[in-house]
Amino acid sequence: MPDFYFASMSPPCRAAHLVAKAVGVDLNLKPLDLSKGEQNDPDFVAINPQHCVPTLVDGDLTLWESRAICTYLASQYGKSDSFYPRDPKTRARVDRLLYFDMGTLYDRFGKYAYPVLFGGERPDPAKLEKLHEALGWLDDLLAGSSWAVGDRFTVADCVLVASVSSFEAGGIDLGSYGRITTWLEKCKTSLPGYEEVSAQGLAIFGGFAREKLSK
Repeated sequence: MPDFYFASMSPPCRAAHLVAKAVGVDLNLKPLDLSKGEQNDPDFVAINPQHCVPTLVDGDLTLWESRAICTYLASQYGKSDSFYPRDPKTRARVDRLLYFDMGTLYDRFGKYAYPVLFGGERPDPAKLEKLHEALGWLDDLLAGSSWAVGDRFTVADCVLVASVSSFEAGGIDLGSYGRITTWLEKCKTSLPGYEEVSAQGLAIFGGFAREKLSK
């Protein structure tokens, strides 16, 4: 059983945990309280010198970077290739969304939200506008298919929903994005283990983010 070091309020951690649920692999859950600096404990730093979460230890493999963990779990434990398709063109479409989430969508949310949540700054309307631009692109990318890529959920849905659900919990208005809101509700009701994985972390995140980001 792989060891999984995580913080429930972290969207990247929830993404990897959702992938594990989707492929049916049990994880030995090892929560870290980031507010107490547990990620800096010497025992954890010995495992991951970057002392970041999520971190996965599966036998002789120690892995961090959430999207790498997601694709590893899908490749190693997936019972078919539908969740992380082997077909090069379909996989490229999935990978595109993983990179889009990392380099554009979640990146823009972080640049908007983190200075406010952790640096005491006031929300920057220009940064919020950039986030909405990225949400508009995602809304367009969701056109013409039931899920993020095609008619079955893939690892891309787990990664994207971890981000978008956090935006929603933090008070980001998604009402202008009809495809996103329809897809988001489908993820909430259809992805394996969604409520179990997401409820606590989203409640914690929304509890302090919504008020600060609304100022």
